[in-house]
Amino acid sequence: MTSEQCDRDEIGFEPGSGGYSVAGMTEISLRQRLRAALPAAMKSRDRAAMSALRATLAAIDNAEAVAPAGGEVRGQAIEQVAIGVGATEVARRALTEVEVEQIVRTEMIERESAADDYDRAGRAERAEQLRSEARALAAHLPGA
Repeated sequence: MTSEQCDRDEIGFEPGSGGYSVAGMTEISLRQRLRAALPAAMKSRDRAAMSALRATLAAIDNAEAVAPAGGEVRGQAIEQVAIGVGATEVARRALTEVEVEQIVRTEMIERESAADDYDRAGRAERAEQLRSEARALAAHLPGA
């Protein structure tokens, strides 16, 4: 198997076509597809896809963060602070596939909305860049 076939088979990027495809990738999660698409976008020097993928993966990571408990006491004396490796670690929230898909759709909608705003402001170049980012995200959504 050539490296091009490997890239296409594992992540859905087709080097010759200049685009991404999610055909045959229903068994892996959307988050995994986005993570796998980032190196392919970097190799193809697709700045719009790199930007959109990085921002979307960061949004997913942020959504998994757990808010501190409301009853947590701040400003404790040093002898009352939890000590030791992992003493203050909290397990991250596990997102469902539907929640991840909703985050990706939200990121896509935000880019399209911002592109419309840039068009109204006369900044067509920036608007096209945002639309390109939205298309890069849409390529990874099921049913897109």
